[in-house]
Amino acid sequence: MPVLALDTSNYTTSAAVFDGRTGRNESRLLQVRPGELGLRQSEALFQHVKALPGLLGRLEELGLLSGLRAVGASTRPRSVEGSYMPCFLAGASQGEALAHALGVPFFAFSHQQGHLAAAAWSAGRPDLLDAPFLAWHLSGGTTELLRVEPEGSSIRAEMIGGTSDLSAGQLIDRTGVLLGLPFPAGKALDGLYGQADASYEPRVKRNGMTFSLSGMENQVKKLAEAGEKPANIARFAQDAVFGAVLRATQAARKEYPGLPVLCSGGVASNSRLREGLSALCGALFAPPQYSTDNALGVAVLTRRALEDAP
Repeated sequence: MPVLALDTSNYTTSAAVFDGRTGRNESRLLQVRPGELGLRQSEALFQHVKALPGLLGRLEELGLLSGLRAVGASTRPRSVEGSYMPCFLAGASQGEALAHALGVPFFAFSHQQGHLAAAAWSAGRPDLLDAPFLAWHLSGGTTELLRVEPEGSSIRAEMIGGTSDLSAGQLIDRTGVLLGLPFPAGKALDGLYGQADASYEPRVKRNGMTFSLSGMENQVKKLAEAGEKPANIARFAQDAVFGAVLRATQAARKEYPGLPVLCSGGVASNSRLREGLSALCGALFAPPQYSTDNALGVAVLTRRALEDAP
């Protein structure tokens, strides 16, 4: 019983097929002009509409679109009232139209739910979706510490901590663009970490499970103005994110003892974060290809919803 899912986030167009055991995700990164920090929603929506037919064509060439039993899509960033971004209209509208054309059910989820499901499935722990757990959603626009629990065939996430201002992805990307790296800058900044020959101790403001990263951006600018090496600046920004996330995670484990910790989102592919949180908190991570934006998690939830449908 294969299902199809679409995800059209702010920076990636994705389509995935999942049959209950194996999945295939096809993605295309949106094009951002050099030196810019993102896209207008109208431009993102335009690029998604252009990219989706090609991604579906790849899945068709692989023989994966035969016998589809349901279609799902991410229709909003988070499952909370007022959560909305126009870019998700591309996947939501095309997904619903495909479902009508095929005569199969359509299921809507949030982008965040998809991230969590993709991380759990690709980490080899789909069972996490059936019991409470702690999770990080770390991306270009979101840095949230969540308490997640089952809700029917899907999941419900409650924010219990995270950033109060700048997201981890924003700090990473703004640092990268300042250093002349391509946007999004996570992978390139990660590659510079091992080249650093000096380290600084970031002092991130924190209150329990909540922290502020805006001061770290100011420190990055000061280091650049002082002529510090790009690799040392890259290390400072990544150490700031890691330290803040680590301390918030430790506070959450005291508040909610015994719950496993799952990390999702593009920033969760950062090497420093993965190694440190795995060693110090036993955190679970998706493989890098399922940490970044993808439709596989939405496909997993779509399959679960189909199995649960009357």
